[in-house]
Amino acid sequence: MSDDRSLVLVVDDDDGIRASVEALCRSVDLDVETFASVEAFLARGEVDVAACLVLDVRFRTSAWSGLDLQHHLATSRRSIPIVFMTGHGDVPMAVQAMKSGAVDFLLKPFREQDFLDAVRAGLARDRKRRREQRVLDRLRAQLGTLTVRERQIMDLVAQGCPNKQIAARLGLSEVTVKVHRGHMMHKMEVRSLAELVRLNDRVAARRNANGVIDSGAAIDTKALGD
Repeated sequence: MSDDRSLVLVVDDDDGIRASVEALCRSVDLDVETFASVEAFLARGEVDVAACLVLDVRFRTSAWSGLDLQHHLATSRRSIPIVFMTGHGDVPMAVQAMKSGAVDFLLKPFREQDFLDAVRAGLARDRKRRREQRVLDRLRAQLGTLTVRERQIMDLVAQGCPNKQIAARLGLSEVTVKVHRGHMMHKMEVRSLAELVRLNDRVAARRNANGVIDSGAAIDTKALGD
């Protein structure tokens, strides 16, 4: 999907707040969808464009709170920036929300400009996350094309081992190492040892305890030539 597209999602059980926030968003050409409950928002499913969730803290007609939804989205790996709004000046709640990654915590009634600034910051954050996710997906695909031998050679080359040493460690001829190395460099779309070292460092830094690349981690696109 294009990075130019974006969507503001508003979850609040106050009809007046939803209407006023929707009107404000549309006045500055922001696409917006509104929901009267957490359940209605969850029923919508995944968002396929850059988005920002504007979320009330307390709901009169739901067992969910805004913080409950924030936790649910985090544990289910549905990454979406959140701007909280509330009619209650609850400092501990605001601290908890911000520590959990919220973009902002606005007290009702809020200034229109403060709201728009917070939403735009959330959309910018999500655009960046989506760009990084695309790079990560490409990296995963590239790694998936490597044979076991090519991956071994990639790791050793990145450690600074010359072909002769790699050949000795893997029980191969230098010619065979050169062939595998050439294939590996082509598949990973790198042209130099320096590029490969940077790429391998990022791969190693983004593995979890099971040896899997962490899908939530950011990848430096410059390392892949973007």
